[in-house]
Amino acid sequence: MLPASIQISGELLSGAEVQDICESLKEASVRLLSVRGCQLSDRDFGRVCRGVAESRSLAQLNLNLGVVSSISRTRHLADALKTNRSLQTLFLHGSPLLDSGLVELNSALSSHPALVCLDLGDCMLGDEALGLICGMLPPDGAKSGLRELTLSANPGISSRGWARLAIAAAHSSQLRVLNLDYNPLGDQIAGMLAVAVASSRTLEVLDLEGTGLTNQSAQ
Repeated sequence: MLPASIQISGELLSGAEVQDICESLKEASVRLLSVRGCQLSDRDFGRVCRGVAESRSLAQLNLNLGVVSSISRTRHLADALKTNRSLQTLFLHGSPLLDSGLVELNSALSSHPALVCLDLGDCMLGDEALGLICGMLPPDGAKSGLRELTLSANPGISSRGWARLAIAAAHSSQLRVLNLDYNPLGDQIAGMLAVAVASSRTLEVLDLEGTGLTNQSAQ
């Protein structure tokens, strides 16, 4: 059977539907699973995570828009990622993770052997979380790291946190796409990012839409 995709958006998932998803995951017949904005019980979320853990084919997982809605769900996801070996792309945009959620996920994300694309936009993150994320951008000569990182709309991160990210991006041996749109960066951070762009040998895309830049940054 050729790998398939399961894409559901904004639905209330029944136990039977979750069972079908889990069976498909365990049969290694799913390459893409998206339950974006869906509602399901904590028990069923745990079942999906166990299916993710057992899947040998899953490459992309989309849990955007509040599916990971509690610290207990974050822990279920972390456990799944520690066992899974196939996932390349993880979308968690719009999940109320907070720094505590990133602490729970950090070990699993950092040690995952295949993960190269991570979306943590609008996840209510702060400086502690960003420090952990910088660890997923190892410098030249170190282990492979993220190639694409989205941190859109996380206004709780301070200038010091963004400065740390700029340094990590400058030295990353893998990062190609960095999305920082809708964060209040301002000209000072933009200047640091300009240095990072000049220093990086891999960065191809930098999204700075809605970040409060002026003509000074453009120059």
